[in-house]
Amino acid sequence: IAEFIESHADADVFRGSGWTDGLFTTSGPSKTILDTLVPDRPICLVSYDGHSLWVNSVTLDRAQITKDTPDPDGGVIERDPETGEPSGTLRETAFKLVDNVLPDYLLEERVNTLLAYQEMAHRAGITMVHDAMLDDQSIAAFKELEGEGLLKLRYRGSITMDPDRSIEGQIKSLIQQRSNNTSPYFQTNTAKIFVDGVVEGGTAYLLKPYAHKPDFRGEPIWSPEKLNDISAALDKENIQIHMHVIGDAATHIALDALEHAQEINGKRDSRHMLTHLQLVAPGDILRFKHLGVIGIPNPYWFKVDEYYWKLALPYLGKKRADAQYPLRSFFDAGVIMASASDFPVTIPFDPLIGIETGITRKGIGAGAGEVLWSEERASLEQMITSFTYNGAYANFLENQIGSLEVVKQADFIVLDQNLFEIPQTEIADTKVLLTYVDGQEVFRAAEFS
Repeated sequence: IAEFIESHADADVFRGSGWTDGLFTTSGPSKTILDTLVPDRPICLVSYDGHSLWVNSVTLDRAQITKDTPDPDGGVIERDPETGEPSGTLRETAFKLVDNVLPDYLLEERVNTLLAYQEMAHRAGITMVHDAMLDDQSIAAFKELEGEGLLKLRYRGSITMDPDRSIEGQIKSLIQQRSNNTSPYFQTNTAKIFVDGVVEGGTAYLLKPYAHKPDFRGEPIWSPEKLNDISAALDKENIQIHMHVIGDAATHIALDALEHAQEINGKRDSRHMLTHLQLVAPGDILRFKHLGVIGIPNPYWFKVDEYYWKLALPYLGKKRADAQYPLRSFFDAGVIMASASDFPVTIPFDPLIGIETGITRKGIGAGAGEVLWSEERASLEQMITSFTYNGAYANFLENQIGSLEVVKQADFIVLDQNLFEIPQTEIADTKVLLTYVDGQEVFRAAEFS
């Protein structure tokens, strides 16, 4: 951070990301660390998981956040235990309290970022993505590239819903965006709802209390009643719903809300999605199948690593830490599982890494470590299907892409190894040689001719 500030001495504000809660106490990093580096300008650093914000005193002062500022619904202002003053870490919806301090990114910056991502995706053999956190500014960048004919992936997107705004107004806006974005390469047919936060921030919603806070099990960002209301309203308009759920209580109330929507509107081919699924009560897995809900796991995380030892174990206790991320149980129950990376939380986001980790449930390469819940290891065929056909199905595209068939679009990749003929521990080392999207070559490795 200090090096970046020194090399950008003329900047009016500093933004960044990548820190982890495991390096600090449960109340997060302190503003005093940043105050020594930037005493006169705002600095805001997002945690690697995107659920916490580390700021300095100038940022808090300009946002008028004091010890008397109440925590917003679904958010937390971490505080000094002795003085009650904001300590410098903001969780979840508390991000919004500093919105007026930060200038928005320029359209040109957003466009260049999308182009850079697209190139990385092509190299990783990705032909379609679901951007699960769209807003008006990011949509404008997609439209700019669409107008220039520079979209070379199939993008589907979810527009983020805000629990503090009118449900009716947000749905009206989403319907308008859906009608505006109908390109084969960019569509916004889905609403994103953050039901809870994350374990490491103490904002995941759990059925039983946290191990380090025996009287606290977190709170949902959306109350169950409001979650029921927006789910039924979105479903009535045939809008797909994409919900972030980490804790087992969050998964439970999310399923309750989707069940409520079915009771109100009738059952249809809605393909609503729940993503992350870090903790899931066994009885809720069968509800996914019954309700037709698609699971969106992130198999890159299914391992015993630094997160397990520094965060999951002390926050959840051993029994729950060892029962993170069920996967095989979902497949066995007949649930459609469409794997994803959650980029930029996951870097690198190459699907081959996700496929290997979903099979082995341990780290990649030397020092892979222990296996996390060996009974939940998936097969190679299940993992490939979750990254191909099931991903297409989750986005209502299974009749166009997701498998190699004469009647479908020519989205395909070429690998340097047959995944079914190599050891499982070599899958992540496999190289993408060629990537095609809609019959057009978008990437060719230098060694492939």
